[in-house]
Amino acid sequence: MPKVEWEDYSWVMRGSQRRKVMKALNKPKLPTELKAETKMSLTNVSKVLKSFEKRGLVKCLTPHLKTGKIYELTERGKKIRKEMVREG
Repeated sequence: MPKVEWEDYSWVMRGSQRRKVMKALNKPKLPTELKAETKMSLTNVSKVLKSFEKRGLVKCLTPHLKTGKIYELTERGKKIRKEMVREG
C-alpha cells in the first residue's frame, strides 16, 4: 500500500472543518449529508470539498449535476482518513 502523503495529512489535521469532513466521508456522500453529520454550514462544507478536490483528496462522482453532487474520497484521501481513524 502506498504511503500516506504526510503534507496532506498535516494540512487536513490543521483545520477542524477539514478534519470533520474527512472523518464523515466514510462512503460517497452528498454535501447536505456532510452538513448534517458535521453540523457545519453548507457553504463551509462546499469550501472544504473544493479544497479537497484541488489537492486530489476527493472526487465528484456526478460532476454534470448542478445540485445533489456526490463526493467520494480518492485513494489518497482514503489513506489520510485511515490514518486519522487509526489515531482516534
